[in-house]
Amino acid sequence: MLNPPFKGRFSRSARSPAVAPSGTIYYPLWLAYATGVLEEAGFNVRLIDAPAHGLSLKEIIATLYNFPPSMIVLDSSTPSIFSDVKSAETLKENFPQSFIVIVGTHVSALPEETLRMSKKIDAVARREYDYTLRDLALALKEQRPLHSVKGLSFRAEDEYIHNADRPFIEDLDALPFVSKVFKKHLQIKDYYFAAANFPMVMTISGRGCPNRCYFCVYPQTFHGHKYRTRSPEDIVDEFEWIVNNFPEVKEIGIEDDTFTANRHHAREVSELIIRKGIRIKWYCNVRSDLDFGTLRIMKEAGCRLVTTGFESGNQKVLDNMHKNLKLEQIERFVANAKKAKILVHGCLILGNPGETKEMIQESLKFVKKLNCDSMQFYPLFVYPGTEAYDKIIKAGYLKTTDYSQWISESGQHNSVINLPDLPAEELVQICKTALKSYHFRPAYLWAKLRQAIMQPSEGVRSIKSAMIFMKSIWKDTFDN
Repeated sequence: MLNPPFKGRFSRSARSPAVAPSGTIYYPLWLAYATGVLEEAGFNVRLIDAPAHGLSLKEIIATLYNFPPSMIVLDSSTPSIFSDVKSAETLKENFPQSFIVIVGTHVSALPEETLRMSKKIDAVARREYDYTLRDLALALKEQRPLHSVKGLSFRAEDEYIHNADRPFIEDLDALPFVSKVFKKHLQIKDYYFAAANFPMVMTISGRGCPNRCYFCVYPQTFHGHKYRTRSPEDIVDEFEWIVNNFPEVKEIGIEDDTFTANRHHAREVSELIIRKGIRIKWYCNVRSDLDFGTLRIMKEAGCRLVTTGFESGNQKVLDNMHKNLKLEQIERFVANAKKAKILVHGCLILGNPGETKEMIQESLKFVKKLNCDSMQFYPLFVYPGTEAYDKIIKAGYLKTTDYSQWISESGQHNSVINLPDLPAEELVQICKTALKSYHFRPAYLWAKLRQAIMQPSEGVRSIKSAMIFMKSIWKDTFDN
């Protein structure tokens, strides 16, 4: 199970894969869950995360000679797909007996295109692949035909076979704790989220998202729009396991697309954490319309931070991206979070179809007024399989289909969209300027200083993330 090397600390599991200027690098969540499923089925598995561990493909190959794999699974993403295919080819050349499988959002959207890229790729496991890989491994072991493995695309002579989709997993409690897989295979200090206390562990309490935001890749290509949750008991049992087995961990991240998509479930989880007396900080992703009552009980249960997508400070732009959210709701949500004493990490997407430079400045003014603990500014990323990708192509705004251009030479976010009055290169620069403009405001810096005095642990976190951020800005300025 391999997260292959690519441009340093490249984060494939992020919703917008790249090398983050903040230093953030996600755990290989989906590879790890599938690793646990394969191990429970009796297979001897190794999970290797090259970007996190700083490993080259040559080093990985050297270690695998003592572990000749019958199957090699490579994670992928849109920006890294050409490199991922080359890694697959090199592995096949060194281990010709290995069955090579590629997984991820990009290949789920374009399975046949991926198989056509190289005959050394044996299969693509589409969408949620936990049980697809298990069934594939069993079929290979027992030398059975692959046609019965749901969710699998493969080559049969010169024909491309796409088996029926595998239904999304309903009983998420049946999956192993992903934190147990981390404990066995990874080093948690290799992972970092700038808005969280270090070291931290990520987990999932549910899969899928009922919202229809036109840009979001995971619900459209991977997990679907039905929000399926683990039971509160299973989630809180994992919290307890992490506390008992990772004493160094200072925070847990619940990395569902929208943890509060089912508010009743979110409150049940929080109430159970309180009843069991589990003391650990945690963060989660929420929608920007969350009520004060839910925020209050989450805070009581240890939630210190919520991350959320505001996406725009212009109502017309929000409506065009199917956000189904009003600016008044966003303002009320931020006020509720501050009242509950929960920090907010917000995100804005700039460069949507129909968006002008004036609208972008309106958005920047809007989020400065909100004055959240931290903000991210992204150009619109369009990934195959999403409505946004189709819309941009139809409008003629996509300047290239070379997936490697989705990121810069250094691995950071790039734009491949030329709007009529906003070329891609200018949009990237606007995002960088907005990032500095937001975080270098006197009012913001004063608020962070006051926060550091009142909450020393937050001060330590802020200083660490600021140092990484400044280093990234300096490098970007020097490189240009």
